[in-house]
Amino acid sequence: MHVESLELLAHPVRLRIVHAMRGGRELTTAQLCARIPDASKAMVYRHVDVLTAGGILEVAGERRVRGAVERRYRLRLDRIVVDADAVAALSPDDHRRVFATSMAVLAAEFNAYLDRENSDPAADLVGYRQHAVWLDRGELEQMIGDLRRVLLPWLSNEPAPDRTQYLLSPIFFPIEQPPAESETD
Repeated sequence: MHVESLELLAHPVRLRIVHAMRGGRELTTAQLCARIPDASKAMVYRHVDVLTAGGILEVAGERRVRGAVERRYRLRLDRIVVDADAVAALSPDDHRRVFATSMAVLAAEFNAYLDRENSDPAADLVGYRQHAVWLDRGELEQMIGDLRRVLLPWLSNEPAPDRTQYLLSPIFFPIEQPPAESETD
């Protein structure tokens, strides 16, 4: 992901639009408004325009509806690929902002789920567990690689009548610093 793309996505509504568009979906702005009911229509329209101007979304098609032009948008996957160089260039404050945006999106999506008339966390296998694990650098890299191998095939699934879109948010950061040399002797 380029730094410009990170800037574009560092807003909760824009990130939720990207989540809604995943899976090869082509949606109108009205459909996105229905998907993100806690955001005003004006806000959704404004952020669709920003994402389109920034190259994150593109117009997939247009049609005339009662004299107006209705556009269907799709996600440009090449514009949201994580670029390690862009992440490495972030300052600590940038990381705070991106993380806060991710957490705001997570909370907003979870609240929208719970607000639905038919939400059933037990039946939907909702989970929000946290585990603290001790790993050295090689073990962490192996675990991340293993998770990528497990998740990658599922990321290409497209919407289908029997599928529900789930939000998966793996987060990794050290919660303790390694002990100093003198502490381990």
